[in-house]
Amino acid sequence: MKDAGEETVTPGQVLGKGSEVKAGRGAYLSCDTVYASLTGCRSLLPPSPQSPDQRPTVEVIGHKAHGPVPEPGCVVIARVTKVMARMASADIMCVGSKSVREKFSGIIRQQDVRATEIDKVDMHSSFRPGDIVKASVISLGDARAYYLSTAQNELGVVSAESMAGGTMVPISWTEMQCPLTGQIEQRKVAKVRA
Repeated sequence: MKDAGEETVTPGQVLGKGSEVKAGRGAYLSCDTVYASLTGCRSLLPPSPQSPDQRPTVEVIGHKAHGPVPEPGCVVIARVTKVMARMASADIMCVGSKSVREKFSGIIRQQDVRATEIDKVDMHSSFRPGDIVKASVISLGDARAYYLSTAQNELGVVSAESMAGGTMVPISWTEMQCPLTGQIEQRKVAKVRA
């Protein structure tokens, strides 16, 4: 078997016989054959001298590093793209403190905006397109978007731009003020810890 350190492989491609090589990262063993489980470069790692099993390990290093992926329970930063009567759509920009490399969409439903008086929530008074929101991932949602929640004190709008183009300053749990014009706009404001 030749050593193909820079050979590009695809999922399902045969990497060797199970009797000759061990499956490492990005590879799996099935019916005494080792296959690639992802697209990337094939590499062969020599066994350690102390190991009783002297077969080399074959692994596949992905062609690109995968960034963070939203999971239920994690906190995300998202930009609101559209506000409707019963929900707001958002593009997820960060998972925890790491920026995402792929596009993930989120939906904040009316019942997930705040913990109390859910039936009185007005989506247009809570968010505007362009707002930067800190939210928690509730679930994977439907095939198109994750379900997000801002129903905690520390979740909600963290940054917003006023009609005049200024970065708004929070003045209460439900209001932000434009420093240029003094105009007050309604938002579901996040309590940001200093």
